[in-house]
Amino acid sequence: MDSVKALVRKAKKGDGDAFVSLVKQYEGVLYRTASRLLHNEEDVADVMQESIISAYEKLHTLKKDEYFNTWICKILLNKCNSLLNKNKNISVLKDHVYPEKEKDAFQKIELEDALDSLNEIYRLALILYYIVGLNVKEMSEFLQEPEGTIKSRLSRAKSILRTTYYKNEGGVVNEG
Repeated sequence: MDSVKALVRKAKKGDGDAFVSLVKQYEGVLYRTASRLLHNEEDVADVMQESIISAYEKLHTLKKDEYFNTWICKILLNKCNSLLNKNKNISVLKDHVYPEKEKDAFQKIELEDALDSLNEIYRLALILYYIVGLNVKEMSEFLQEPEGTIKSRLSRAKSILRTTYYKNEGGVVNEG
């Protein structure tokens, strides 16, 4: 399979199939990210479609081809934020990636509640790190914040979940 950089170069030259291949590589991440921020499937579908169209139209503005993933995720997050601000909705994290096992159902609901209880900056840090899969450096560039700030937010978010939400739950959150 072609590398991301090669596909981006081809797509920038007008190769539609290369762009489709790029989007297919990241559509799962985009979907999971949007579904955690938006209230319903229709909004998720709309934001994904708008993000893909915007990425296609603005592909020539991508400076470093290897950062396509970060770039398209930023477009998606901006579209999500625009929709949330427009509708004055509150971000709600939804679960679409955890295993659908009955014994996990309670933990899934518990985790959703815990994540919903976090301040937006901490929730976003966890989403970008654990769902989108960005590393600290990519998050730093994406959010235009120092790496130390990103590390601090991730650490603080985990600490809040561990000490505040799960302190009476018998250690549901594992250190790892």
